[in-house]
Amino acid sequence: MKDDRDSRERDNQPREAQARVRIGVFAVIERDGRYLLARRRDIGWWNLAGGGMEYGETVEEALAREVREEIGCAIQIRRLVGVYSKPRKREVVFAFLCALAPDSPEPETSEEVSEVAWFVPPEFPADLLPKHRQRLEDALLDRAETIVRAQLTSTEDDQRRPAGL
Repeated sequence: MKDDRDSRERDNQPREAQARVRIGVFAVIERDGRYLLARRRDIGWWNLAGGGMEYGETVEEALAREVREEIGCAIQIRRLVGVYSKPRKREVVFAFLCALAPDSPEPETSEEVSEVAWFVPPEFPADLLPKHRQRLEDALLDRAETIVRAQLTSTEDDQRRPAGL
């Protein structure tokens, strides 16, 4: 039983290691009904701009830094879309609905991103990371309340190529 093994492994770790959780922040950037996605250079999959918080940052600072590093843009947060638990990676992710800031340059590629493009629903690429697709689809629900979800699949499962890609 994998869950039992994971639980035993966690219980055998020092308390400090058990308490460490990574915080991720991602931007669902919308403009005129289109949504911005970035293709990652390292794995070739499309995803939302974002990444992990660094020590000493606020959530807003981390999100602004990650978006600027990946696609060269400044953003404005509209609202929190969802909070996602990823226990396999000891991670909690916050996804925010955002807009480009009025003075922001247009999105561009970077060391981390090989391509950027705007997509309209439901024409999102087949090779959009599944967890990111779920966050994007949650934003499309346009709920006033924040969605709270567990994202339980492994990275390996998520990065299996869909048939035909």
